[in-house]
Amino acid sequence: MKKKLNYRKTLVVLLLFITQSVSAQQVTLSNNLLYDIWLTPNLRMGVRLSPHWSMGLTAGYRPWPSDDNTSKKWKHLLLAPDVRYWTDSVNVHHFFGVNLIYSHYNVAEVKFPFGLWKSVRDERRQGDLGAIGAYYGYSWPLGRFWNIEAHIGAAIGYTKFDRFECGHCGKKIGTEKKVFVLPQAGVSIVYNIPGRPRKVEEGVMPLPPVMEVPATAAVVEKPFVPVLSKVADFKGRAGQLQQENPVVQHISNYRPYDRTRILRKEKDALFVHFDQGKFQLNANYRDNQRVMDRIVDITRQIVTDSASSVKKIQIIGLASVEGVPASNERLAQNRALVLQKYIQQNVTVPDTLFETVGGGEAWSEFRDLLNDMVPENAQLSKAVEIIDQENDVNERERRIRQLDNGRTWTYIKEHLLKDLRNSGYIRIYFDYVPDKAAATINEASELLTTDCIDCHREALRLLQTVRNDERAQNALATALWLTGQKDEALSTFRRAAANGNSDAQENLRRLEIITE
Repeated sequence: MKKKLNYRKTLVVLLLFITQSVSAQQVTLSNNLLYDIWLTPNLRMGVRLSPHWSMGLTAGYRPWPSDDNTSKKWKHLLLAPDVRYWTDSVNVHHFFGVNLIYSHYNVAEVKFPFGLWKSVRDERRQGDLGAIGAYYGYSWPLGRFWNIEAHIGAAIGYTKFDRFECGHCGKKIGTEKKVFVLPQAGVSIVYNIPGRPRKVEEGVMPLPPVMEVPATAAVVEKPFVPVLSKVADFKGRAGQLQQENPVVQHISNYRPYDRTRILRKEKDALFVHFDQGKFQLNANYRDNQRVMDRIVDITRQIVTDSASSVKKIQIIGLASVEGVPASNERLAQNRALVLQKYIQQNVTVPDTLFETVGGGEAWSEFRDLLNDMVPENAQLSKAVEIIDQENDVNERERRIRQLDNGRTWTYIKEHLLKDLRNSGYIRIYFDYVPDKAAATINEASELLTTDCIDCHREALRLLQTVRNDERAQNALATALWLTGQKDEALSTFRRAAANGNSDAQENLRRLEIITE
């Protein structure tokens, strides 16, 4: 009886010790369902110590069977204090823990799973054990109040116990000491006290009434109004390349090719040019080598990126308007295909990602070129009229060749047609992995613009999950300040400002004015 009282006193003291450090929104109560399956009522109380650390105490007690005449016994008391490190923030996602385990047990004729402790099947053992363990776990938030938590690990310990012949007799046959390895596992339902705050919808909170302040009243400190800019999605390497290479576009901007498009005027399209009547690549012709290297480099960087991916590569082959239309159709197609082949020889890209199109004779491009040159050569306006009036492409070419006794056609051959013999690398379309961190930062920033302290705490919880993202630092510092953790807030603001965050620099300036 005295031993039982001592165990209960120990449990009460430990619970009181934890309770002294409890404050609002720092406590969890959890029940290990695996212990329940083995008929061991249990409870764990957890306390948040810092953004990444928590401590807790697990207590379990199985009082039955209590009849000493029963041969089968499995009575025990369990106490297990622990410390946990959370990679995101306390009670969110991954955690690692270490724990101390103490148990007083009285076990007889019990068949444990996996062949463990076989000797207990034929005799009774009563004693104490102590162990130190480590484990890994994951916690899934289910709502404002509930989490599901799972962990697995192992412990190494030492036990001293008395051996008895049977479960109900008191004939002692010896005392033993052993070192053992103990598996640890749990699936727990967790209750958060008092729960996470509800997300406040815009416009729900009424503004406080304006009150007249007497002239003799004390001057009230100005409130801190933070600067919180929206964080843009990180679109991977493709998004970075897009800033300097408009030829790179998001897949949402894709549109299939049609022959009315004026490719030469599409921003930053890349062209590889060909000799008259040829479709073989010539790296030394015009600016081909530089353009081909750039095409390969852009494609390779996106293909090898983990955050973005190629969705479609659009290549359009064109031919000039001179010659037989059927032959020019084949020539344009081959020019597009030879550029596709060149890309695939240098970067691993499957055929399914290419839209390789023969655009045939480039009449739309040709007309646009003529129209742009009219101020320099008025005779070209007649060629534009012929194109607009004549639908038969063979008749078009014949009439244009006859303009001004062939002088207009000579000018066209020398200055315009060479630009139409090309295959255009018109667009590389990409997609990217959704930037969950940016969405989290922006959601937290919205909560920080309210006057709701619970919203500020929720914002801090969200930002703790992305605290290693440099873009989160200004919002994280703001959340720390608004929740009263001003020293840590200032150091976070200074670190963000030193890294060039303009919002953090402005917030530091505002805080200096307020604190003065």
